[in-house]
Amino acid sequence: AEFREFSDKYGFRHRSETADIAIELSLQPWRAFQPDGVIMFSDILTPLPALGVEFDVIKGKGPIISAPIRSVEDVKALRTLDDPDGSLPFIREILSSLRSEIDNKSTLIGFIGTPWTLAAYSIEGRSDRHLLITKQMMSQDPATLHTYLAHLADALAVYVCHQIDCGAQVVQLFDSWAHHLSPEQFAEFSMPYSERVIAIVKARYPS
Repeated sequence: AEFREFSDKYGFRHRSETADIAIELSLQPWRAFQPDGVIMFSDILTPLPALGVEFDVIKGKGPIISAPIRSVEDVKALRTLDDPDGSLPFIREILSSLRSEIDNKSTLIGFIGTPWTLAAYSIEGRSDRHLLITKQMMSQDPATLHTYLAHLADALAVYVCHQIDCGAQVVQLFDSWAHHLSPEQFAEFSMPYSERVIAIVKARYPS
């Protein structure tokens, strides 16, 4: 009920990108149940606007991306994630405040979507259970898809490192749309890019 009070009053991005609200929503389960993990209130799409891909979350419909990524020109127009403190300023306040609040009595968990899952959302422009546009690109223009996946992997690696730098002790990778891929497609379009993220993070944070 406490959570729903906020969701009835504010849109999703307002809640997840306003530090005071995101901190409060992250701590509600912690105060109620003292779980072993406290998860930052956020979304896998949160880093996309920093790259130039805007989205909104419509109640009852989910995320909507008004200008989806459909061509190599769209990919080339994207920004890099060079300054997460500048482009995602709320993340540091959320994670550092949560880390201080729980005071090592629980584990602070951050998360990202994998490159494949973020690509699928931003190519479709919405949550779509068929992913027909993404699959068409995968079969007819795989070079563009690979270019986009590489761009996302490098940006997400920076984002993971930023979450760790801000206080996250564990970071989960969610591949929410992996079930659309055959094992062979997963081995080509998803796993290598998740591994690329992990390798970059491990190089910076070997522990």
